Amino acid sequence: MKPLEFSVLLVLAEGAEYGYGIVKRIAEDRAGGIRLAPSNLYYVLDRMLSSGLVAEAKGEDDGSDGVRRRYYRITKLGRAVLSEEARRLAELVRTAERLDLVPRGEA
Repeated sequence: MKPLEFSVLLVLAEGAEYGYGIVKRIAEDRAGGIRLAPSNLYYVLDRMLSSGLVAEAKGEDDGSDGVRRRYYRITKLGRAVLSEEARRLAELVRTAERLDLVPRGEA
């Protein structure tokens, strides 16, 4: 799984979000620290929609500008894939710690 897809699923695991909200959250260190243009995100979201990892969710008007936004949510399949990828990454980190490539507990 690509890091951006993993980060999108991490964000959506916390709840439904609209595109620019996902971009802002992914830019945070705890969600990947990846900076990207919204247009790049929509390309990834379209692929993830097609593969069944995410689905559209009901959204609300922002209120301040009345603009309707497309909200996305993680699916059961997306959560299963995210969980498996997190396990795989955790095993890689344990191997890196064992090889003294990163201090234990710092990764």
